[in-house]
Amino acid sequence: MRKNPVGIGLLRVRRRPGTRHGGLLHGAGRTLPVAVGRSGIRFDKREGDGRTPAGTWRILHLLYRADRGPRPACRLPATPIKPQDGWCDDPADRRYNRPVPLPCPASHEKLSRDDGLYDLVLVLDQNMRPRRAGRGSAVFIHVARPGLKPTEGCVALPVGELRRLVARLKPGARIRIDP
Repeated sequence: MRKNPVGIGLLRVRRRPGTRHGGLLHGAGRTLPVAVGRSGIRFDKREGDGRTPAGTWRILHLLYRADRGPRPACRLPATPIKPQDGWCDDPADRRYNRPVPLPCPASHEKLSRDDGLYDLVLVLDQNMRPRRAGRGSAVFIHVARPGLKPTEGCVALPVGELRRLVARLKPGARIRIDP
């Protein structure tokens, strides 16, 4: 991506024609292929449905694995992921769609993953305020699997592209996801 001192304030994702779980990300004059949820992009997101939620979401902050590299260049707030960090995905728990310390008795995702998918994570405000049980949790922008395989509902990019994107985002940036 070209140097731009102003930074990126809006990203747009839409379904890649001819695919269910492929997307295109538009921002800063570039278009990049991305992975989206295994069940496509829909407005009616439900916990565990594999859909990427359509809508416009604020990009709140960055989580990153400090044990796998230095702090990424970033103008957003950035927090290293610790081995005891998790994210609650249990709609019946009061901490639903919130970070939780591990061990946690409620259903959760471990943020310190072995597969590298959460080495860089942009946290979106999807279903944050108001938070509604069962309407989706842990919807992130994160590192893609090889071959841009589908996600569980997130948007995913190859690690190099995500690193470049993170460096260009300005505080208050948003992502618009269109079905």
